[in-house]
Amino acid sequence: MLLGKTVEKLKSEKLVIGYELGDKMSQISYCYLNSNEPETLSVTAGTEQFNIPTVLCKRLEVGQWFYGKEALRYAGEEEGTLLTDLVELAKKGGNVEVEDNEYDAVALLTLFVKRSLTLLSLVAGMESVTAIMFTCDNLDHRMIEVLTQVAAGLGLKNRKVFFQSGRESFYYYMLNQPQELWNHEVLLCDYREKYLKIHRLECNKKTTPMVVYIETEEYPSFLFESFPQEEDARKQAMEEKDRRFLEILSECCKERVISSVYLIGDGFREEWMQDSLRFLCKSRRVFRGNNLYSKGACFGMKDRLEQNDTAGSYVFLGEDKLKANIGMKVLRRGIDSYFALLDAGQNWFDCKKECSFILESDNYFEMRVTPLNGRDAKVVEIFLDGLPERPERTTCIHMDIFLKDEDTVVLLLEDKGFGEIFPASGKKWREEFKI
Repeated sequence: MLLGKTVEKLKSEKLVIGYELGDKMSQISYCYLNSNEPETLSVTAGTEQFNIPTVLCKRLEVGQWFYGKEALRYAGEEEGTLLTDLVELAKKGGNVEVEDNEYDAVALLTLFVKRSLTLLSLVAGMESVTAIMFTCDNLDHRMIEVLTQVAAGLGLKNRKVFFQSGRESFYYYMLNQPQELWNHEVLLCDYREKYLKIHRLECNKKTTPMVVYIETEEYPSFLFESFPQEEDARKQAMEEKDRRFLEILSECCKERVISSVYLIGDGFREEWMQDSLRFLCKSRRVFRGNNLYSKGACFGMKDRLEQNDTAGSYVFLGEDKLKANIGMKVLRRGIDSYFALLDAGQNWFDCKKECSFILESDNYFEMRVTPLNGRDAKVVEIFLDGLPERPERTTCIHMDIFLKDEDTVVLLLEDKGFGEIFPASGKKWREEFKI
């Protein structure tokens, strides 16, 4: 009876979801708002089998769909049609043919996400979910469009939905670890799918706020592949892989101080690391697992809802981040001032603002761009051709500002005139400039 009450109490508490959507595997982590440590859903109760195969299977001649391991089982028993590469199919768009019927590719990905979220039923109902953070490896413009459609198709109503890259999830994960683990640089060795990737997190403590960068090296020749079954050949293949990995690590750590190393992915599951692991453990903390990204997505979502003091001291400048502060020089109560519009560190696709201002004179104004990478600030002059001639300070301009990619700022401008004295002309302008 007491256990039942405890479960019911947990199901009534609000939580956030970190959903890693991968090409081959996906994961779901969750965190109650009154808790500091996320948990990851297991596909098999009582185990740490966190990976959900990103696949669907349609049962033959029946309108019944299965996802994940159950989909693989039905396909393996030749009782259904297996659909893989759901993320890539959704990014390509269009329809997918299954048993002479066509299905929208994004709708299929949405179905997978919706079915996989039913795993939450063991710990909470969907009504307890207050926000979801989706994270994926490559968060380009098309992927954002797909995720936006997926989120809309889930019918999440008033719940908050955000997106962040896998690198940003790595950043948020480390931000919530003990300081000694990232006093210096951190390596994340990702060996989950086709080949090895190594992310290196570095913090510039000389800036305010401190700027965090993540650089990525890919090793396409270091393939994810099975070892031979024959004992001698297996031993030789493991030793060769260990040797090559040690070479890569030695180069990555050369002339660098590394505080900690994270090894994630099934590629590290078998015990082939001998010399390479000894090398890593000499003067560093080393961790092995595979749910870092989904947990990092949880931490990122919690930070958006309730920013903590530590997060406020850092700004992450990843590939999908605005890397400069953007504002205007304005006159406020007779004093020259800076009016901030967009702040560095935001996801470029989240950067949006609107405002109205009065032109001091002529038909132009200036935007100020201040990069966080040490480059000099620059001034961008915006001219409004065809603006009606009026006396000084009698023209109000409404401006919408946003980014169309990580490097391009777009301004939508409209002449609002000056009340009844100088009616609006209806003139509109679209201006773009590179950061």
